[in-house]
Amino acid sequence: MKNTITGLYDSYGDAKAAVKALEDAGVPSDDISIVTNKANGVDVEGQGNRAGEGAGTGAGIGALAGGAGGLLTGLGLLAIPGVGPVVAAGWLAATVAGAAAGAVAGGAVGGIVGAMVESGVPEEDAHFYAEGVRRGGTLVTARVEDENRASADAILNSSPRVDVADRRARYAEQGWTRFDETADPYTDEQIAGERDRYRVNRL
Repeated sequence: MKNTITGLYDSYGDAKAAVKALEDAGVPSDDISIVTNKANGVDVEGQGNRAGEGAGTGAGIGALAGGAGGLLTGLGLLAIPGVGPVVAAGWLAATVAGAAAGAVAGGAVGGIVGAMVESGVPEEDAHFYAEGVRRGGTLVTARVEDENRASADAILNSSPRVDVADRRARYAEQGWTRFDETADPYTDEQIAGERDRYRVNRL
C-alpha cells in the first residue's frame, strides 16, 4: 500500500532539490508532485506558449507526465481558487486540474485541499499546505510504499523543510484557522512579507 508524504518549502530551489533526490532514490516521477506559487518566478520548462492556457480558467494543465527528463520537465501553469496561479507537475497537480475543470462545469469541488485529502493527507494538514502555497511556498508530495516511507521522508528533510507545527502556530497567531478558497490570492508584496517573516529560521 502506498502512503502520501508531504513537504512544504519556503524556497522553490529547496523543493526542486528534494524532487530530484526522490527521483535519484528511485521514486518514480509518476508518484511525485510539485506545486509552487507563480510568485516564485519559476520558468515553465518545456511547455512553450501553451503552458499558460489553463491559468485563466482554472482548468487543464496540459501534459504533465515527467517523461525522460524527470518530473520537473513537465511543469505547467494552473490557477487554484484561493491561491492564484501556480506552476505544477505530477499526479496531485493533475487531480487538482481535474477537480477545477469539474467545478467550472458545475461538477466536482474540493480543489487542492480535496485532492490532498483524497490522497490520504489529513484534512487539517491539507488546509495548512494549501495556505502555505498561497503564501508563496512550494509543496512536494510523493506516494511511496510502506517500507520506503521513512527513507523518502528523510529525503524530504534533506532540504530545509517547513516545520508544520511551528508554522501552523504562527499562522494561528495571525488569526488563520483554515484555507479559504474564496479568499483573494496573496499579492507579491504580501508574499515578500511572508518570506521576510520566516527568513530568520534559515540563518
